Amino acid sequence: MINPRKTKSVRPLGVFDLGSLPQDVAAIPQAVWDRENAQKPNRFGALDRTEHIVFRFVSGLNDWRQFYDREPWAEWRERLEPLMRAVVAPYGYANGAFSRIMLARMRPGGVIHPHVDASDAARWPHKIHVPISTNDRVVFFVDPGYHHLPVGHAFELNNAGVHAVKNDGPTDRVHLIFEYFDADQGPGQP
Repeated sequence: MINPRKTKSVRPLGVFDLGSLPQDVAAIPQAVWDRENAQKPNRFGALDRTEHIVFRFVSGLNDWRQFYDREPWAEWRERLEPLMRAVVAPYGYANGAFSRIMLARMRPGGVIHPHVDASDAARWPHKIHVPISTNDRVVFFVDPGYHHLPVGHAFELNNAGVHAVKNDGPTDRVHLIFEYFDADQGPGQP
């Protein structure tokens, strides 16, 4: 069942001060990206060569309410959690939770192939992107149209519909991506 509160396309959530986050992310050594990407739990073919540093992930693909923290979260939590809480404030959930949290880096020429996040664990939470770095030739397709997501803005994207990304620009595209849900609401509840 898909959460009826999810956006049907793209929902702008506002503009946010990223502070030193772009510099902090740019300073991540390639060895860390390589290690974390090799160990990532999100190995889906549609992601192609997109690299990830996964901070939190669902324990299984059928329940968004069961998740675990990965080692990098201890280092990044103080930097990311205040931003994430500010981004989700408009939802007004008294008991909101983050089920997945990650950085996703797409190199120049990179793609994420058209797909739908079809697992039960992905169908309920809100899927939120905060661009950390991008260029004007990164295009995000979210059915029914194409979007450019600027740095410092936050968006909820419809991951239950077809979506894809292409980086035709000369620089990396890095997004903070996380899923957020109301722990007081679930299928069969209002």
